[in-house]
Amino acid sequence: MSATDEFIDLRSDTVTRPSTAMREAARDADVGDDVYRDDPTVAELEAEAAEAVGTEAALYVPSGTMANQIAVHVHTEPGQELLLERESHIYRWELAGAAKLSGVQTRTIDAGDRCVPTPAAVERELVVEDLHRPGTGLLAVENTHNYRGGVAVPVDRVADAAAVAHGAGVPVHLDGARVFNAAVALGVDASEIVDHVDSVTFCLSKGLGAPVGSILAGDEAFIEAARRVRKLFGGGMRQAGMIAAPGLLALENVDRLATDHANATRLAADLDALAGVHAPEPDTNIVVAHTETAGIPASALVDACADAGIGCVEFDEYTTRFTTHLDVDEADIDAATHRIADVVDGLSG
Repeated sequence: MSATDEFIDLRSDTVTRPSTAMREAARDADVGDDVYRDDPTVAELEAEAAEAVGTEAALYVPSGTMANQIAVHVHTEPGQELLLERESHIYRWELAGAAKLSGVQTRTIDAGDRCVPTPAAVERELVVEDLHRPGTGLLAVENTHNYRGGVAVPVDRVADAAAVAHGAGVPVHLDGARVFNAAVALGVDASEIVDHVDSVTFCLSKGLGAPVGSILAGDEAFIEAARRVRKLFGGGMRQAGMIAAPGLLALENVDRLATDHANATRLAADLDALAGVHAPEPDTNIVVAHTETAGIPASALVDACADAGIGCVEFDEYTTRFTTHLDVDEADIDAATHRIADVVDGLSG
């Protein structure tokens, strides 16, 4: 990479830089102490976020992980069991938070490429509390599914799994960090996905481009309980309107997620054409490239790509993730493809 080549960061859609409008909104935000519920900008963001996913109320929190862990804490009691997909973000990448913070046991279902367990699998794995076993306190599902390659899970799969849990009196939480990506890919309103669950999280700082923050949404009683747990977990914020104001602008970026999806599709097709590389067509903005046939470990590919000015992340021994976002355009995809092709050729030689 020459000194004049620009680094193209495809590690995640969290790497976006706030726009000039977002920076100005942060500077000029009307603020107050949000712990006292005095911050008008946070209140506006929470109202608009709830409307965006069709829930009664919403809560602004610093991160998606905190939002998920608050949901687990509110929905469950210590000693219960959390049922979730084997490769879900809550289970794979949240530092055993459910056990540490809420005292719940986790048990997983391998849903494979389906991403959400079948109704039969949910029914089979639900546990009724007895003298020997904890009862299932919560079912968690994910849409889009990050580790499975940004899969946009059809609404009926979420609905069918949730119906079985609800029939057993078990609440359902949706980790919807990229739920708007799912909605755009499926051609539905996000509220149609969320309608079947009891709570949902989504990130403002991923594809929507805000510098910080996530939303936890649900009915009013759930959010009131969640507000107290947010304080317990250290998430009470003061003049948070300065970071909430960019979040309001981020909500305006939903429709343009289709551009990220189109760029991801182009990138996947180009990578899949490389010898020894398999990159399935993505549903959304996450491209996973499998390089076992080429004999290239993901760790080697990531390091070589970094040297070539491309950011990506290792997902598995021979699987690498590339994520498109609003700071990446078609020209960047073309440049990235050429550099990655050179990297693969060099590592295969």
